[in-house]
Amino acid sequence: MSEWTDVDAAAEFVPGTCRCVEVDGVVIAVFNVDGRYYAIEDLCSHESSTLSNGTLSGLEITCPRHAARFSLVTGAALSPPAYEPVPVFPVRVEAGRVEVRDSRFD
Repeated sequence: MSEWTDVDAAAEFVPGTCRCVEVDGVVIAVFNVDGRYYAIEDLCSHESSTLSNGTLSGLEITCPRHAARFSLVTGAALSPPAYEPVPVFPVRVEAGRVEVRDSRFD
């Protein structure tokens, strides 16, 4: 089972922002959307571009390279040129800290 990895203090992680953290060699982008946290792999499934510096709109992130859109909730590709989803990860707030973990291999 993977461990929880610290991302940031919840008080410092304001809505509309993103933080990235590496977990077992995988960069995970954690987004604060209206006080709720969502985590996806920071890698577009179309051409391996980072998603964390894309445009956040509601619960969607748009890849800055080719404008593919992804759901922060499910990881689903919502528009071409991406057709494959990106992995999503569990996020929690524990003792005032936002934490994430890669549970794919549990």
